[in-house]
Parts: sequence; structure tokens; C-alpha cells
Amino acid sequence: MTVSTLIPYTLTRLGVVMTPRDGDPNEAEGVLNPASGRDPDGVLYLLPRLVAAGNVSRVGLARVVIDDDGVPVGVEREGVVLEPDRAWERGASHGGVEDPRVTWVAALGLHVMTYVAYGPLGPRTALAVSSDLRSWRRLGPVFFEYDDDLDVDLNLFHNKDTVFFPTPVMSPARVESLAVLHRPMWDLGEIRPGQGVVLPRGVTDDRHSIWISYVPLTDVLEDVRTLVRWREHRFLAGPEYAFEELKIGGGPAPLRVPEGWLLLHHGVTGVLASGIAQQQRVNYAAGALLLDADDPSTVLARTPEPLLAPETDDERSGIVPNVVFPTAIEEINGAHYVFYGMADSKIGVARLDRTNT
Repeated sequence: MTVSTLIPYTLTRLGVVMTPRDGDPNEAEGVLNPASGRDPDGVLYLLPRLVAAGNVSRVGLARVVIDDDGVPVGVEREGVVLEPDRAWERGASHGGVEDPRVTWVAALGLHVMTYVAYGPLGPRTALAVSSDLRSWRRLGPVFFEYDDDLDVDLNLFHNKDTVFFPTPVMSPARVESLAVLHRPMWDLGEIRPGQGVVLPRGVTDDRHSIWISYVPLTDVLEDVRTLVRWREHRFLAGPEYAFEELKIGGGPAPLRVPEGWLLLHHGVTGVLASGIAQQQRVNYAAGALLLDADDPSTVLARTPEPLLAPETDDERSGIVPNVVFPTAIEEINGAHYVFYGMADSKIGVARLDRTNT
């Protein structure tokens, strides 16, 4: 299938909405990569990743301040809502609850948070749910059901950049399901030195790519704990263009647009450090994929150039220089705003516009 490169959307940066608070130990190494959502009263919040000394992360809660023109311009902090206080969230040299993504799933009446639990074996995807954004019920780490067609157990691998679609879709097996995006990493040597890269059957490119999995809706309606049991795993999209030469990963929850599902993603170039070392020689930029409305495992179009790349001082200088990392989209007064991490240090906002092309 030929994939079109025409995606009629642009991102326009508007400024910084959150910076680390002086003297706050929870924010000593940055505020970044937020989730977002609205509480039962419709008030808009960010759920930023707060990084303490030693690269230990928590998830905070901060009300978004909106100016008279409807533009987000700042935040008011309301504390921490998720601490790394489970054993599987605390590694020997590094730990935390990182990079949350939150999707309001109306079919469940719940906010669904995916996050990276950085535990003894490295980064794993974990889930929590909430009705009010303040109190979160952990559902635990994700379990990938075995698929013999892949001839690999996805539970063995590190996984990041996970996010749910907001509305049910039909899975490849024609089961009404909640779809979720994720990014497995194939180098088992990061867990067991010398083990090396192990790829699923039919996969020839070991670069980090976006995959999609599904959870039957009826199962979750009967028992929300089944939300962590993912099945029908499929490769979705890998690196293709110059700005994503090293790897790609999903961003905010996919947005339903007239053309299908709009997925903002990040693409990475440069040189990757191995292990858990903070990257210093990389460049993260934001691009977009357009997925089929009825079958989101099908890519209809993608951007050959980034929609937003590191250009400002806030994006080019920080804990990890040269990073634009989109993680949340919210509608305010009919306009869509994208919140993104800036150099792993601050949080910026950009407006998402549809062009007339």
C-alpha cells in the first residue's frame, strides 16, 4: 500500500507553561512530558512528570491557567498524585513513575493512565485508572498475551510510549476493543548482558517502532483489571524519514479528525547512549501519522518532515538538549493545544491547526 505524505495539520509553538520550581526537591531535575485531562467539573489539568535528584520521577497535578484568549499560559500546582512506592517501580540505580499519558475513555467512565514503571529490570508499561485525576487505582504492569504468529514473548522486553485510543474500535479479529499503542525495545542485552537483540517473526528492523495491541471491551466492562491484558499485537509504523532515523514513538492519545485518527509522534536522530544513561547527543522532533478511522492499524499518511523541531533556547538547552516531545492534546474553546516536553526540563505548548490544503 502506498502511504501518502499529505497531513493537513501544523503546530505553532506558543511558549512555556511550566518550569521547575526553585527549591522544590521533587522538581530538581526538571518538569516534563505531561499527561492531561479534565476533572468532573471540566477543569483542565496537566499531570507532569516531576524529576527529583537521581532521576527519580513522580506524577504531579497542576491546573492549567488560561488567558482571556483561551491560550494556556501557566499552571497552578496541586501536589503529587503518583509516587514510585511499589517495588516494581523502584530499580536499584534508578526508579520512578515516568512519562504518563492519560486518555478519557467514555465507554468506561474513567481516565486511563499509561506510564513507565522504572523497576528492577528497567522500564515496563503500567496502568492506573481514575474518575477525578486525583485518586489513581493501580492496575499493575501490562501483560502481553502470547501470539504464536510472532514467535516471541513481548513480556520479556522493555516498553515505553504507551497510550490508549479514546473510543472503542474493531480489532483485527473483529472484536470491539480498546486499542493501545506501545513501543517495544528488542535488545535483551539491557536486561541480561550478552543476550542481544531478539526480533519477532517477520520483523527485520530492530529500531524502536510503534506497535498496536487490543483489549476486548466486554472484558474490561466486566472487570477493569483486564485492561492490562493486551492481545492481537501488530507492528504499526517504524522509522522512515530523516528526522526519525534512529527510532520513533507515540505521543498523545490519538485525536479523531475528519481524515481518521491523527497521531502525533516523536522521531529521533543522532547518537543513542546505551543503558539508562541520559541522552546528550540526540535530537527529538514531533511528526504525525494519520491512521484509518475504522482500522487504526493501517497508516494512511505520515509527515516526511517534522511539524515541530527544537529551535528555541528552552528546547535546545536542558537536562537532555534538543528535545521536543509531545505527550498531551486538549481542546480549549474549539482550538486544540499540544503540550510537550522541552529538553527534558520544561513544558511547552503549541497550537494544532488544520490547514486549507
